[in-house]
Amino acid sequence: MASSPLPLTSPTQSTPPPLPPPSPSQPPTSTTVRSLTAAGQHAAALRALSYLAAASAPLDRFALPPAVKSAAALRDERAARAIHGAALRRALLFSPTPAVANALLTTYARCGDLSSALDLFAEMPPPSRDAVTFNSLISALCLFRRWLPALDALRAMLAEAHPLTSFTLVSVLLACSHLNDDPRLGREAHAFALKNGFLHGEERFAFNALLSMYARLCLVHDAQRLFDSIGATASDAPGGGVVTWNTMVSLLVQNGLWEEAIQVFYDMVARGVRPDGVTFASALPACSQLEMLALGREMHAHVVKDEDLAANSFVASALVDMYASHERVDTARNVFDTVAGDRQLGLWNAMICGYAQAGMDEDALALFARMEAEAGLVPSETTMAGVLPACARSEAFAGKAAVHGYVLKRDMADNRFVQNALMDMYARMGDMDAARRIFAAIESRDVVSWNTLITGCVVQGHVDDAFHLVREMQDEEQAVMPNNITLMTLLPGCAMLAAPARGKEIHAYALRHALDSDIAVGSALVDMYAKCGCLALSRAVFDRLPRRNVITWNVLIMAYGMHGLGDEAIALFDRMVASDEAKPNEVTFIAALAACSHSVMVDRGLELFHGMKRDHGVEPTPDLHACAVDILGRAGRLDEAYSIISSMEPGEQQVSAWSSLLGACRLHRNVQLGEIAAERLFELEPDEASHYVLLCNIYSAAGLWEKSVEVRSRMKQRGVSKEPGCSWIELDGAIHRFMAGESMHPESELVHEHMDALWERMRSQGYMPDTSCVLHDIDDDEKAAILRYHSEKLAIAFGLLRTPPGATIRVAKNLRVCNDCHESAKFISKMVGREIVLRDVRRFHHFRDGTCSCGDYW
Repeated sequence: MASSPLPLTSPTQSTPPPLPPPSPSQPPTSTTVRSLTAAGQHAAALRALSYLAAASAPLDRFALPPAVKSAAALRDERAARAIHGAALRRALLFSPTPAVANALLTTYARCGDLSSALDLFAEMPPPSRDAVTFNSLISALCLFRRWLPALDALRAMLAEAHPLTSFTLVSVLLACSHLNDDPRLGREAHAFALKNGFLHGEERFAFNALLSMYARLCLVHDAQRLFDSIGATASDAPGGGVVTWNTMVSLLVQNGLWEEAIQVFYDMVARGVRPDGVTFASALPACSQLEMLALGREMHAHVVKDEDLAANSFVASALVDMYASHERVDTARNVFDTVAGDRQLGLWNAMICGYAQAGMDEDALALFARMEAEAGLVPSETTMAGVLPACARSEAFAGKAAVHGYVLKRDMADNRFVQNALMDMYARMGDMDAARRIFAAIESRDVVSWNTLITGCVVQGHVDDAFHLVREMQDEEQAVMPNNITLMTLLPGCAMLAAPARGKEIHAYALRHALDSDIAVGSALVDMYAKCGCLALSRAVFDRLPRRNVITWNVLIMAYGMHGLGDEAIALFDRMVASDEAKPNEVTFIAALAACSHSVMVDRGLELFHGMKRDHGVEPTPDLHACAVDILGRAGRLDEAYSIISSMEPGEQQVSAWSSLLGACRLHRNVQLGEIAAERLFELEPDEASHYVLLCNIYSAAGLWEKSVEVRSRMKQRGVSKEPGCSWIELDGAIHRFMAGESMHPESELVHEHMDALWERMRSQGYMPDTSCVLHDIDDDEKAAILRYHSEKLAIAFGLLRTPPGATIRVAKNLRVCNDCHESAKFISKMVGREIVLRDVRRFHHFRDGTCSCGDYW
């Protein structure tokens, strides 16, 4: 036997240079094997053992355990089995100590062969097992996620009266951390650790494992109490302090406790614990969530001073994500470019996702192509989840249909994250049938899967389907509870439909599940109530939020402006600036300028426009120029508005400004300037129907019927059709839609009869139809007949029929309310003694006792 060398190196395994032939004076010994293993020269250690066997040297119990460890390090199961056989032949497997068997047990598990490890344990005579044997078994079972059998092995260990060590406890805590149904076991392990003194002293392995267990079980408060009571001395533990602090920071970040994580980070630095790469990679996401760019930049400055940290791909990934979340994509790219050499896949993913989240889709796709072509990296599921939205949005990317095939080729089609991204891609493309097919194929749908399909329905205007899905997700056998993302998705749907009843149901759910204080949910609630005409509720939600960001402020400023409360909007803007809670951005100024426009606050609006760059660093973008044009145009100062457009760089960036001027020309019946604006718009957006309709309105109001006919003929030649007017009203949780003159609603006959009665009452009280709204050259009676059944009038009539006396009528319309419907709503509000809230595409109109909140200025 001894004359045949052990086959300790598999043929497929790369081998180091051969050892020099053993000389008679210095042949390899057991000490040689142990030394080589200790030095990490594992292949050489196995080769030395093979020489020992070939030379008929004794293979003793001192040579075999380190050789087994080398086999484990190389994941070489063939070598482990050869040593196993040699130990059996020499009766060294279990005696005089179980060292060889213990090492083999661990090696089989690391080589992926749990059954061999279990068989070996079963063959061991109970007297030969020691604490290391059970530790190896428990560790092996945990490696294969066999959590309950690992705890059974612990019980057997206790039954055989073997002492538990910190290594035992680390494995046991890992097993307990994955038993979410019964946190009692984890707390019992905690008690045992306390009782036996495993949580004190210099070694912090058990302490860190206990923190990690509470993190995985989402028992954050238990972890915080543990850290506060025992972890205060963590900084004194040699080599272990930073790990403990990192565990706590990571735990808090993973559970969304961003502010607490930052406080622990501050405490860590104050105690003199030096942050490492894991610290920064864990803490930077909290800076992203809390919008603490200044702190993130301080961390970046610290990283730059340390060459090892600056080259750390994981730290760079966190920095890229942090800058991208703050819309500093150029800075994120600079960080990406400074990492020389080995960029890990996570860094590429962070940069690709940063581009995609910023809407820089072509950059995201270009970097994705570079990642494969230059870096030779295979995209992961995370990569595809980041790049698929860019594929869907990019007009320059023509291979959308082929992306799904690419996913299939990469064998990722069954990955839930990729499936969710594919659903999102198809939904963005408008192919909801394909999105639903992918959804149906997902075996285990999580809340992200449901949210993705719900979002697709809302984006495509299928709001009723979205609410049906929310009910379905909670009724399934394995019910999934809506989270803050679900609510943020649904609330815009309620706002779109002006459906406050549904919005209130969502608000109630948010209150019950403590989601109402979430800044994103709170902002969506403020927006929903405002767009449903419930401004008092909108303000109440705003005032109760513990923290507000720029989106929250913008939403309420925009709401006041839409309701014609310009003074309140500007007062809120001034309060925002003074509070330092959020810095005004472009959207803030759009909201404030729109409020000035709707409330005839011309001077204040121009003051804001001219001072926004000087006082707040906000560049005057094309949209902001359009707001200034709208302010002047509505006030009749058309020449000044025209001057602002003339000062802009010609081209597509002028579209919004010309559109605002054209609307002002319709309002003030300025044919000459209206023709100029319309012609510019026909050049820039020849297929936009609203431009033609506004010019038709201008011609019709001026009695220039021939020119109006020419414009309609021009529309027909280009295949441009006017968007039909549609109004809707929510009653008893259902949305009722009406089109002008339509008879598809189940109660349309009754609605028409009621509208006829209202019409006659209005006429008897002095109402005269404003026929300038009709674009056709027909007699006045025919024009009046058309006006009588406009969609908003039918929706108001239906609301009066179906609601109790005195109830407010809330109607929404997809277009601007016409002059005649505006006048009719004033008459109706006075006749029936009701408030009528009408939301059109631009603003709210509150009709009370024959007057409108807009003061007839809209």
